[in-house]
Amino acid sequence: MQCSWKAVLLLALASIAIQYTAIRTFTAKSFHTCPGLAEAGLAERLCEESPTFAYNLSRKTHILILATTRSGSSFVGQLFNQHLDVFYLFEPLYHVQNTLIPRFTQGKSPADRRVMLGASRDLLRSLYDCDLYFLENYIKPPPVNHTTDRIFRRGASRVLCSRPVCDPPGPADLVLEEGDCVRKCGLLNLTVAAEACRERSHVAIKTVRVPEVNDLRALVEDPRLNLKVIQLVRDPRGILASRSETFRDTYRLWRLWYGTGRKPYNLDVTQLTTVCEDFSNSVSTGLMRPPWLKGKYMLVRYEDLARNPMKKTEEIYGFLGIPLDSHVARWIQNNTRGDPTLGKHKYGTVRNSAATAEKWRFRLSYDIVAFAQNACQQVLAQLGYKIAASEEELKNPSVSLVEEREAHGVDFDKMDRF
Repeated sequence: MQCSWKAVLLLALASIAIQYTAIRTFTAKSFHTCPGLAEAGLAERLCEESPTFAYNLSRKTHILILATTRSGSSFVGQLFNQHLDVFYLFEPLYHVQNTLIPRFTQGKSPADRRVMLGASRDLLRSLYDCDLYFLENYIKPPPVNHTTDRIFRRGASRVLCSRPVCDPPGPADLVLEEGDCVRKCGLLNLTVAAEACRERSHVAIKTVRVPEVNDLRALVEDPRLNLKVIQLVRDPRGILASRSETFRDTYRLWRLWYGTGRKPYNLDVTQLTTVCEDFSNSVSTGLMRPPWLKGKYMLVRYEDLARNPMKKTEEIYGFLGIPLDSHVARWIQNNTRGDPTLGKHKYGTVRNSAATAEKWRFRLSYDIVAFAQNACQQVLAQLGYKIAASEEELKNPSVSLVEEREAHGVDFDKMDRF
């Protein structure tokens, strides 16, 4: 009897030892691999020294598109919106800004910025957890029974305009265009939308309301999230030209300069320099390769995406470790070589992408370009944008103003994915 008791005890101890060894082995592997990237041959390059916590292995991949206005962010957003397994939201932080920041300050004071960023981080955390009720704190007027018609640009989200969130008449796979979505879908039921979010494997959010990547550190380091940041940058000269054309009243003095050839004395140069400073701060952080960003950050130049949209999209999805959906590939094919007259809407995405990236060169005078080059000299060099030395060089489309992948000591093949 005594012998039998000892045998049982030894078997129990052996079983515990085996389980402990298995757990240690699994945990060790969990901290050194990136799920989904090994097959693409990217795991070693993208995930070095970047632990993936064991309890995050089955969680969603959260994606944040960090951009600025008129940088091509609506286009990049569509690269995720068209994916059938992605829940995509277009500028949900608009509601935070609209609620918290008094219109007369435009959110420029340090106090406004702190309030905005704190609330934005809290909202992003909730949205990545598919808690859409939290958004109700910032919707005016407040939703009734979790239903509202005040979601900003609802029509830009495929999920929010298709079944079961929206139930329009027509075939079961009908996806409405943005304008039709607002008219035909009626009130948005946030409970149903949250369920649609939970049914998908990935959540992607686009924002132009976070100035730089450092502002996202608390989210990137949050062990409960698996957040990856796609930072989209564009030539500041192109951003200026696009904003002047789109926001004609706000950028009236820049247009006056272009029309008269004389720089207005009261020109608000911060409309240009703020973009350059935010870009420079983010890129400088990326170049330092801090541990908290390892495996979490990809820098994308709009010009690279415009010239080779399919190739660049494949790189983006490879970085994220998400299979590229055929719907995304089809959308790229249909929207990067389209009739330019179909892209007149200021947030439209149908256009000849390569031509659009260069259009600014014929919309700005050389005086304005020279001023912008002087004001943004540092970030132009950081991002690999060439200086136009003359009017002739500026207007000559055969002269590229975008450096190739390696420029000024920055190897973009290494910089844009680490």
